[in-house]
Amino acid sequence: MKTEEKSTNNERQALIIRKYQQYLKLEKALSANTLDAYLTDLNKLLCFLKTENIDMLAVTLDDLQRFAAGLHDIGIHPRSQARILSGIKSFFHFLVMADYREDDPSELLEGPKIGFKLPEVLTVEEIDTIISTVDMSKKEGQRNRAILETLYSCGLRVSELCNLKLSELYFDEGFIKVEGKGSKQRLVPISPRAIKEIKYWLLDRNLGKIKKGFEDYVFLARWGNSISRIMVFHLIKELAEKAGITKNISPHTFRHSFATHLLEGGANLRAIQCMLGHESIATTEIYTHIDRNMLRSEIIEHHPRNIKYRKDTGFH
Repeated sequence: MKTEEKSTNNERQALIIRKYQQYLKLEKALSANTLDAYLTDLNKLLCFLKTENIDMLAVTLDDLQRFAAGLHDIGIHPRSQARILSGIKSFFHFLVMADYREDDPSELLEGPKIGFKLPEVLTVEEIDTIISTVDMSKKEGQRNRAILETLYSCGLRVSELCNLKLSELYFDEGFIKVEGKGSKQRLVPISPRAIKEIKYWLLDRNLGKIKKGFEDYVFLARWGNSISRIMVFHLIKELAEKAGITKNISPHTFRHSFATHLLEGGANLRAIQCMLGHESIATTEIYTHIDRNMLRSEIIEHHPRNIKYRKDTGFH
């Protein structure tokens, strides 16, 4: 390829990627983290195409299948493979939509088979035990208790909890306003217990140091800025260990538990979808699998015919 032609192709590719970036940011309203992930995944494909000397506008399904096979060969986890391929499908969809291509070579591209894995769920008793292990004699004790109650009461993502603002608390109405993925806002009911714990924390918070720019954040670190996701993760790991709970849990476990307990209590799946901020009902339907497992174990344990069978056979 001639130098001038190569230079023109590079400029055209850079322009297309800039336009794709604008599309993701403005039209898809992706968060900064998700946007970075999409562009990082796209860069993996671009490096492959450069090595193979393939123009991005001339890519075929066969090229994409070889790229996907390469991800598998270097040992990338199936879930990560699926995420990368999903981002690449988004890019080719954009190319068609922006009239750079007439066809979408990624349309028939298949992702790796991923085994279904149920998320870890805590019982109500285990959640109570974790919350009761918070050391209330410490300065941050009330804050930590309020964090756990809010996570469980509202089923928040950890990023939503860290970014929660005072101006988004509507305690008289029993709701909080949450900004979720893609800057989408939703109203989430909050329990009286969580409201009480947050109000107690606000008494301590307002006496402490508050850095400029963080005046509206509900949960603050000891140096006066907003709490981090890592801090909440470590807090929960530490308290679970202290409570003697051996399950592999994280802040997201409280969200899973919130949804599962609602479903077990008879809540409508659509209502749970709204509260969790899931764009697709399919994401929420994972909790029906958890509920079925729970239902099966309850039937095996308590059905009269099973009880009689255990008595007759001595099988437990």
